[in-house]
Amino acid sequence: VGLVYMFNLIVGTGALTMPKAFATAGWLVSLVLLMFLGFMSYMTTTFVVEAMAAANAQLRWKRMEKRKEDDEDSSSGVSDSDVLLQDGYERAETRPILSVQRRGSSNIFEITERVEMGQMASMFFNKVGVNLFYFCIIIYLYGDLAIYAAAVPVSLMQVTCSATGNHSCSVGDGTKYNDTDKCWGPIRRIDAYRLYLAAFTLLLGPFTFFNVQKTKYLQIMTSLMRWIAFILMIILALIRISRGQAEGHPSMAQLSGIRNLFGVCVYSFMCQHSLPSLITPISKKKHVNKLVLLDYILILAFYSLLSFTAIYCFRNDTLMDMYTLNFTNCEIINVAFIRYFLGLFPVFTISTNFPIIAVTLRNNWKTLFHREGGTYPWVVDRIVFPAITLIPPVLVAFCTHDLESLVGITGAYAGNGIQYLIPAFLAYCSRKDTQLVFGSGTVNKHLSPFRHTFWIVFVLIWGFSCFVFVTANIVLSESKL
Repeated sequence: VGLVYMFNLIVGTGALTMPKAFATAGWLVSLVLLMFLGFMSYMTTTFVVEAMAAANAQLRWKRMEKRKEDDEDSSSGVSDSDVLLQDGYERAETRPILSVQRRGSSNIFEITERVEMGQMASMFFNKVGVNLFYFCIIIYLYGDLAIYAAAVPVSLMQVTCSATGNHSCSVGDGTKYNDTDKCWGPIRRIDAYRLYLAAFTLLLGPFTFFNVQKTKYLQIMTSLMRWIAFILMIILALIRISRGQAEGHPSMAQLSGIRNLFGVCVYSFMCQHSLPSLITPISKKKHVNKLVLLDYILILAFYSLLSFTAIYCFRNDTLMDMYTLNFTNCEIINVAFIRYFLGLFPVFTISTNFPIIAVTLRNNWKTLFHREGGTYPWVVDRIVFPAITLIPPVLVAFCTHDLESLVGITGAYAGNGIQYLIPAFLAYCSRKDTQLVFGSGTVNKHLSPFRHTFWIVFVLIWGFSCFVFVTANIVLSESKL
């Protein structure tokens, strides 16, 4: 079940922008980069699992030390029932930590407690590292919200606006529309987009000011719709290719498209920040790394199938930023319900995720500025934090609806930090702390298969070089303009 959740978490909205990125970068370059970034993402996933085990061991050790002190202090009067209440999954007998080390107890590194990335950062990093971690997470979540705030109005605009008046058939027919083209009467397409954005903000924005709870059934419905949509798109593209109606002639390599492809691929493999919630409930974690590897192989195959069917089915210049919009053309599918379902699919699924991510971002802001024992004034807590969460992404979406670039930049910068740099630093610092606390002879049972320091250095060099490459690419392309 945990692995199904991981699959659902990784295969999200980013996958819808992948076909366009594949087409602009060329099929060979895209496939090689996708496989390499999938491998890198798997490696850093094992780093996070290792750091989770080290964090669990440290917390367990601290509790054992405290229990030892309580035992030695005769006035404390700690009973066996108190010990059991404190730590239900450990033995009631108290034993000094050194004897646990000598016995080589296998459960000291067992992942039984959910330790989120923020908590791991505060355990293993110094103050600067913790602040940089929160900064990275906040930038990523802002990017996520900006993508979501733009994707819904774009889908609604494309489905409802038409130059011909027959809006159910004209979206994916290859006609390139400008933002200044008419939508309804005097209202231009860009005006329609902004009206939809305003409606989206007014409907979903207020959720940022409250807590979002009990979303299980909403998430189940979203996952079901996502799978129906993805499978429908792959089948429709395969049918069109098998009938000889395919129009795509993708090039092998176009270096100019690599920047966006890199960002889209990083964004599309993102799961590291949610691993503690996914891995901790799994009861048998002995083969967790092998099972996660299987997950990554399946995701890689799925992305390849979706993207290759897309680039061979549609001409490069007709592929939309949001791939679902290519299926709103009558020539592709003549069933109106399926056309509308695929065209409006991002509206339903993204709308359910927007409030959850907004609340997560708001809580991260609170944690970043939190001082021990301090509380915020009502205005700051209930008005200021939600406002600084909601306003920036809506302003970004108001200024641009270029989804491919938004996904590319979010993935290439903040996604790069969360997926490569933070897990590598967590693995390095947790190994140092483990050696310091438990001695050099202790082996973490969830140690990453990439245990050599070379891999950590490799990931860090790769992450920093990606920052430089993407920045240089943006500067060069802007200077050409």
